[in-house]
Amino acid sequence: METIKLTKPVSYAGKEYKELELDLEGLSGADMIAAEQECLVLQQVVSPVAEFSKTYLSSLAARAAKVDYEMIKQLPVRDFTYVTLVVQNFLLDTGGPREELLGA
Repeated sequence: METIKLTKPVSYAGKEYKELELDLEGLSGADMIAAEQECLVLQQVVSPVAEFSKTYLSSLAARAAKVDYEMIKQLPVRDFTYVTLVVQNFLLDTGGPREELLGA
């Protein structure tokens, strides 16, 4: 679980958020598919590689933090960028040596 302290509190749906707890390890393939489908429903352009789409990454962040997608969109730009980068880094970190991944 990763705790992210926000640069300034965000109020959403009657609650004030000073930090977000992202349970990225708790996400499943079903969460990834649901996030991708949410992007399609919102008619947001998704990068050919979903892991580079802010819409997709913010949807996954919302699922990991157990908050509404709209709340994530209310984050100040620096916090939003940081949160989506944390999710992206998590997704792209395979935990194995790069040589194994590249077949070298």
